[in-house]
Amino acid sequence: MNLHDILHRITPPVPWSEGDNIPWNDPDFSRRMLKEHLSQSHDAASRRFPIIDGQVGWIHTDLLGARPSRILDLGCGPGLYANRLARHGHTCLGIDFSPASIAYAREHAAPSATFIEGDLRTTAFGDGYDLVMLLFGEFNVFRPADAREILRRAHAALAPGGHLLLEVSTHASLMAIGGAAATWSTRLAGLWSDRPYLCLEESFWDETAQAATTRYYVVDGQSGTAERYASSYQAYTDDGYRTLLAQAGFTRVELLAAVGGAPHQEGFLALTAER
Repeated sequence: MNLHDILHRITPPVPWSEGDNIPWNDPDFSRRMLKEHLSQSHDAASRRFPIIDGQVGWIHTDLLGARPSRILDLGCGPGLYANRLARHGHTCLGIDFSPASIAYAREHAAPSATFIEGDLRTTAFGDGYDLVMLLFGEFNVFRPADAREILRRAHAALAPGGHLLLEVSTHASLMAIGGAAATWSTRLAGLWSDRPYLCLEESFWDETAQAATTRYYVVDGQSGTAERYASSYQAYTDDGYRTLLAQAGFTRVELLAAVGGAPHQEGFLALTAER
């Protein structure tokens, strides 16, 4: 792309029409994103370790009753939850799309934790789990049909009486993302490139689809060429989440303010359910 293409872009975009998500599986992007996951200066990619420790303690004690359990961590990133839970005595499988994150998770793997690099939409989950978890709002990046299928497969992966832990974005937070003002920034190097670049960011809310889309135009500082990335997020009401889980076969659906109690970040809520 070039500046002419940006000037003549289609506005507003149809959700998911310009790609399913930012390029998590690109090796270079994945390597740069891993730094953000491990950063202890913010909670933008993964939460800081003391918060994760507290949430893992709650999962271990309150959700699993401190009993050794089989856990499936969907969208596990660099294994920050799965490896901690494995050290509490659980057997964990993590699945993630990012090659750098999976490499890090494997490098630091506890003996009872294993990791698979794969797309949640197509990778086999296995079965017999006591807990399936999908955290940090990753559920909302999937198109509605894919999200329903992931829930159906998560239900099938659980043993009878097993639990689902789902951390999702609130409807209000995604409306806010869709209504955010356009911004631009420059970096000598950063998440989008190892070279100097200009990043143009704009967001849209689609009232009909109830979805937010954020576009990123990354302009190379030397060549002037541009790359476009887009990420869409499906919004659901609280009742919408309950309905999705019930349709997937889950029972005893409960909404919580956050994983582990008091919210650490605005814009998220947690749901638990049983097979």
